[in-house]
Amino acid sequence: MLLNISHNDKEIKRKIDEAVGAPFSLLERIKSKGVGSPKLNISAASSTIYNLLQLDQSRNTCNIELRPKGIIIGFQKRLEVYALIIPYYKLNVYKGEAEIYSFYKDHYFIKIEAKANNTAIHKFISKILTEKEKQSPTRLEDL
Repeated sequence: MLLNISHNDKEIKRKIDEAVGAPFSLLERIKSKGVGSPKLNISAASSTIYNLLQLDQSRNTCNIELRPKGIIIGFQKRLEVYALIIPYYKLNVYKGEAEIYSFYKDHYFIKIEAKANNTAIHKFISKILTEKEKQSPTRLEDL
């Protein structure tokens, strides 16, 4: 779900926490060596997100936050902050041939640039994939 999170709205916070879990505690953040990505350049996006990105002429960047049951991809345009909420069970990540990672959820997608020499981005993406793997059921009885 794509949400405007510019204002402190309890209903929106409840929806986010319900979909991807509450934020990690400080101790959990330290143990996992961080839950936020570096600044990521957006190279392409689905039409809904693309229309928001075109509201001003600034550079299109985003960041990703890990949560216990999913990720939040956040970006800012003008004075508004938007978040794409993606639970792990709906998350699809693809690595393109031109140093591009694609994040898909239903009819939304965001593609980010990941240069080969930028190891921080690649490490963070592998952390996302590891967390997704931990959340997926491994046996039929788990379903």
